[in-house]
Amino acid sequence: MVSPIRNPQSEIRNGSLVPPHEAEARQRLILFTRYPEPGKTKTRLVPALGDGGAAELHHWMAIRALAQARRFLAQKTVSAEVRFDGGTRTLMRKWLGPDLLYRPQGEGHLGSRMARAFKEAFVADMQKVVIVGTDCPGLAARGIEEAFYEMQRKDLVLGPATDGGYYLIGLGREISSDAIPQLFSGIAWGTGEVLSQTVQIAEGLGLSVALLEPLADVDRPEDLSLWEEKGTEIFPPGRISIIIPTLNEAEGIEATLREAERGSNLEIIVADGQSKDGTEQIARSRGIIVLTTPTGRASQMNAGAALATGDVLLFLHADTRLPPGFDALIRQALAQPGRVGGAFELSIDAPSPGLRRIERLANWRSRRLQLPYGDQGIFMRADVFWGLGGFPDRAIMEDFEMVRRLGRRGKIAIIPRPVVTSARRWLALGIWRTTLINQLSIAAYYLGVPSSRIACWYRGKGRSASQV
Repeated sequence: MVSPIRNPQSEIRNGSLVPPHEAEARQRLILFTRYPEPGKTKTRLVPALGDGGAAELHHWMAIRALAQARRFLAQKTVSAEVRFDGGTRTLMRKWLGPDLLYRPQGEGHLGSRMARAFKEAFVADMQKVVIVGTDCPGLAARGIEEAFYEMQRKDLVLGPATDGGYYLIGLGREISSDAIPQLFSGIAWGTGEVLSQTVQIAEGLGLSVALLEPLADVDRPEDLSLWEEKGTEIFPPGRISIIIPTLNEAEGIEATLREAERGSNLEIIVADGQSKDGTEQIARSRGIIVLTTPTGRASQMNAGAALATGDVLLFLHADTRLPPGFDALIRQALAQPGRVGGAFELSIDAPSPGLRRIERLANWRSRRLQLPYGDQGIFMRADVFWGLGGFPDRAIMEDFEMVRRLGRRGKIAIIPRPVVTSARRWLALGIWRTTLINQLSIAAYYLGVPSSRIACWYRGKGRSASQV
């Protein structure tokens, strides 16, 4: 008997996603996609977009689907892998990031490839397995969560596509090994009969079925207008995810959030390192998504990025305020050929001639040497971030290392509108003493001194962890 899902099984409380139950360890999420090679990807869209445009569209649909998968995975103890067609593992890692497990789909039609993925997952002792595609822009983390939830009471879960196929299928290990190939046999793949034929086979096997919310997929030129009518941009940059790592930032976090909220088509994620001063409560009171993580700026930002759904990631210090129109400035910067990321010019909020000189030096360094620092609001496309492996697991100077890696991928845009950052770091020890400590830290970095030793020395000079 088919049971449609009508109500979500999770909810947002105080800006945070609250899972309805604890995730089981032996569950797997599998993303089915292909490497975006022009002429071999989304071929039915070639008449409207050309070979390159169709491949580019597929690229961004996969990025968007993976962002939702990562958002789900950030909340659950579920393993994940990408099953790919075309390309190689090396190309896939460069495209979608090195943090995932990649396996080729193998030979055969789509059904045989999915059956193979399920069988191999169950052989690996997985109890519940969900496969999702990348063609539905409406796919969300909550839908994936609902699929795993429904498998607690149903044998088979399907996400219906409005063209008669499905964008998601989930099976539990309780299904007999003989039933799996039958579910994928005799199906007219690529037609509007796929869903109904699958349900008919399942019921004939005595399996109970749950249906998720129907979603439209993008396969044909006429589908593009449907997507645009929903206000979804086909090509980037689109949504911006602002990720703010915090640790005891109650004094200034509200001003930072207030300016960030002025943008459009964005989300804000506070990755809090277990603050004790009410930082988390201030963010939640504004309806901000808050993620509590172990302390460590690099790990906090990586955790926030894993939860993000945007095409663009902006990493913002908690004591730094964005300029008006920052969102349009970022989109314009990334639309320029060869631009892979960027940052803003720097302004420091204290009336001191010495700080004006620091600003000029920082802005010269950013433009001429392509080396902006973290307090300038570093941004980049999400696929570039994951392709670089995220922020390195360093105790300090993770932003410096990230910018160096970013510069090897392409041009870093420096937006000629400044962010305004707190002067507390310079006023705590003195302007030139603080500058000297910064430069010595950079020198130690180049000399190969372990980051833990640099951090211990740096923070021992009188700065709190929240100021570093």
